Amino acid sequence: MFMQGGAAGDAAVATMAVLNLVEPWASSIAGNGFATVYDKPNGQVKALKFGGAAPLALDPKSDPSAFDWGVKAATTPGAFDGWIELLRQHGRLSLADVFAPAIDLARNGHPIDPSIARIIEYMQGRLQMHPTTAEVFLPGGRVPAPRQMLTNENLAKTFESLVAEEQKVLVGGGDRDTALLAAREYFYNGPIADELDRFFRSVGGWLRKADLAAYKAEWADPVKTTYRGYEVYSTPPTSRGGLEVCMQANLIERFDVSGLKPGSAQLLHLQAEAIKHAKADIYAYAADPKYAEVPVSAMLSKAYAKDRSAMIDPSLALPFPNVTDFRRYDPSAPAPPASAKRTPDDEARFSDTTSLTVVDEEGNTIVVTTTLGGGFGAGVVAGNTGFLLNNGMRLGSTSPYEDNVNFVAPGQIPILNNSPVVVMNNARLWAAFGTPGGETIGQSEFQVLMSLVDYGLGIQEAIEAPRFAVKADPNFYLPGAKCRLQLESRFSQQCLSGLRAMGHTADYVGPYAIGSIQGVRSYDNGAVMAGADPRRMAMAAGW
Repeated sequence: MFMQGGAAGDAAVATMAVLNLVEPWASSIAGNGFATVYDKPNGQVKALKFGGAAPLALDPKSDPSAFDWGVKAATTPGAFDGWIELLRQHGRLSLADVFAPAIDLARNGHPIDPSIARIIEYMQGRLQMHPTTAEVFLPGGRVPAPRQMLTNENLAKTFESLVAEEQKVLVGGGDRDTALLAAREYFYNGPIADELDRFFRSVGGWLRKADLAAYKAEWADPVKTTYRGYEVYSTPPTSRGGLEVCMQANLIERFDVSGLKPGSAQLLHLQAEAIKHAKADIYAYAADPKYAEVPVSAMLSKAYAKDRSAMIDPSLALPFPNVTDFRRYDPSAPAPPASAKRTPDDEARFSDTTSLTVVDEEGNTIVVTTTLGGGFGAGVVAGNTGFLLNNGMRLGSTSPYEDNVNFVAPGQIPILNNSPVVVMNNARLWAAFGTPGGETIGQSEFQVLMSLVDYGLGIQEAIEAPRFAVKADPNFYLPGAKCRLQLESRFSQQCLSGLRAMGHTADYVGPYAIGSIQGVRSYDNGAVMAGADPRRMAMAAGW
């Protein structure tokens, strides 16, 4: 896209479109997500929210497993409207230009990556439950072999139909913006919405054309804090990850970590305690702000961080903390929620996501973290569209407890952890990064932020450094949840033993197992260095 004269928005959208083919378990035009954007000409950092709402026809009393997989798990597509907004405000090229690589791969095929073939094999039992899905991902009724050419003719036709709507306007003398909006209308109010409505009515799902017609991606102010003099921006609710990154940074800021070695038990202990204290409050309050009052300013306040961080013992692991009453910091904040009690099915589900970072020749920067929810989303290719629907209502993105503000509800947008980050210094872009990883997203970004700021690592060094994650049993919604630290096995045995001595339950996982950060570090001399994570398929490139 850059070689064709495109800008950051063109490159970001073209990449997301291609990921529909080469990373189909985590990416879809009908997925959802967030972007954090540095608009250099205006000196502004802003957020784009494109998470889809729960269908208006859903029954919240349904078995929670219905939200995990299948026709009732499908959530309103948010991604395409997000793509259109990025193209309108931060692109130069036509949708025809931007979609051309994806259309080519969908029609003529691409050699499937061995890791994707393994995922399809692992998910085979579920993928074959829906004929429209099996037709795409189990060609001939079989798991594709690594590097077998995989095609998706229906998705090629869907992309071409959107391009055709754009081109009609352009040929008729209309401008680029009007043409892009025509493609959007075709998706959300035209034939594609009609096909989704027909299909989900025929198979007993809840998604309807009215859900698409009511949908709109939203530009919003990002959440923001300062960390040791740097300005840190990320995504607001319906993201909880943005709050998490900023709150964790605020909580650890009062501790002098300059004398603590990276990878030491002492450093990981402080980071883990900050993560626990932030998550206890975030999971109690974060929800769709149209449906609940989220005390964002109080949660990000330094006064709260001072009091909350004083609860952290520098040498002893504490139980999962109690929820804060934010009325102390903001009299208009809601009262703390009632304590939840375990249900028969309340363990958070896995999520599968992808993230990319783009900087164009003008310095405009887009970090996008987009997702299908769980692997292959709802597992349903919708009719003849060729694309998968996301399962944004799965437990984890929604609470299993009815009294929680994020319990599933018709029309409510579930919470995602997606939280692309932009860091500024003296009104200049300093760093930008994002990651997949479900519950580990904010935790991974927090650790990379500290590696960059506190230890001066380069972007690739910070990305490759070993990471850990805090896991809660059964989930972070439940007060008193038992927390366990998962350490990538590249941490030393001394670190693991030290954490256990401080009272943590801690174990090793794989050497490269947590998250997949893609990012950039920008320098005063104008150099922009890109980094890519070896934990998954990823690459860094410049032109």
